[in-house]
Amino acid sequence: MANEEAIKKELEEKFDFLKDKIIIPRERRLFTEPVEIEDFLKAIEYAASKMDFDILTTITGLDEGESIVAIYHLARKDGTMLNLKSKTPKENPVMKTISNLFNGAVFYERELVDMLGVQMEGLPEGKRYPLPDDWPEGQYPLRKEWKREMLDAKP
Repeated sequence: MANEEAIKKELEEKFDFLKDKIIIPRERRLFTEPVEIEDFLKAIEYAASKMDFDILTTITGLDEGESIVAIYHLARKDGTMLNLKSKTPKENPVMKTISNLFNGAVFYERELVDMLGVQMEGLPEGKRYPLPDDWPEGQYPLRKEWKREMLDAKP
């Protein structure tokens, strides 16, 4: 796992906020603990431009109670995966788009908007995804407190 250790070391040396926040669960896999959005943007831009993590495989959104966490799954051509986590407060979930780094991020980020209610700054205008256009505003089906019955409730 020398390759993974070298990646971890480079990221920790470059970004103090990642010190002791990177784990290597197995060969070719690295995960960071969630960091604030401004720090996250620095790390993902560096990983994409300087470390050859130039493939965005997906973005996973999670409701962790007080926060919304987004895991950005990046890959290199050698199969190494770097999973960078950002977090934002659930009461006012705001993140910034990375579509300037990865064109395909637009679809995954629209999913964070529709499913978890994240306000995605800089996201280009477009259709909703994956929810239908007539889905009620303020209904975020991947939030822990959301129940199917909420669709039938009168405002």
